[in-house]
Amino acid sequence: MSVQPFPSPEPPILLREIVGSVAVLTLNRPAARNSLSGAMIGQLHASINAIAEDKRIRAAVIAANGPAFCAGHDMKELTARRTDPDRGRAFFAEIMNACSAMMQAIVHLPKPVVASVQGIATAAGCQLVASCDLAIASEDAKFATPGVDIGLFCSTPMVALSRNVPRKQAMEMLLTGEPVTADRAREIGLVNRVVPAGAELGAAIELAQQVALKSAYTVKLGKEAFYRQADMTLADAYRYAAEVMTENMMARDAEEGIKAFIEKREPTWRDE
Repeated sequence: MSVQPFPSPEPPILLREIVGSVAVLTLNRPAARNSLSGAMIGQLHASINAIAEDKRIRAAVIAANGPAFCAGHDMKELTARRTDPDRGRAFFAEIMNACSAMMQAIVHLPKPVVASVQGIATAAGCQLVASCDLAIASEDAKFATPGVDIGLFCSTPMVALSRNVPRKQAMEMLLTGEPVTADRAREIGLVNRVVPAGAELGAAIELAQQVALKSAYTVKLGKEAFYRQADMTLADAYRYAAEVMTENMMARDAEEGIKAFIEKREPTWRDE
């Protein structure tokens, strides 16, 4: 009688770790170049929502295992639904809307999110980087929106990309599909810093920890205001920002921070 071995459990597709007050979410589908399957999108969204509710966490980092950061949507998963009665239309809409909601959850998270990019970030992977508030890239990283090469224009990645880089540069990436280097990504504003290969995760955590030292209330207020005013006219943006500043001035942390500045000491935050 032969004994059949138990199948090995599948590794988790998203790893979660807490480093001090920073949550590190690591995409863990290296064999699939960390593509955004429906399950990956769902787990990322759920993790972001959990971070929003956890007062111990003051910032987040999104990283990835393997040579690629994220190759975009899982094209094998999408193509498999071509045999559906509607040729996949309902599933495609479900995935695109779920991915868009997850990206918006990053933007609306009241805590800063830093991307740590070690390899290629293409299509929705590039969108993920652009959706984060800050980004650290390895000198080996490359960024592209190459959907046009396979007859699928990167329309949803375009939303985040065009809100990060100037129009001409965004259109060049979208229309040519050509990758840009980490240094070029920094030049056009897609990433904040470029570091030696292998140093990107440490640098991303360090940057997140630096922001985590600030008043959580102030960071929440400022992040929300940053994204809201960006879509307003100049006059409306100033009117809104003045309201936010007034509200901020009434906060206990602003009173404490200003007093500490005058008294030349470190402030004691209460996050209120």
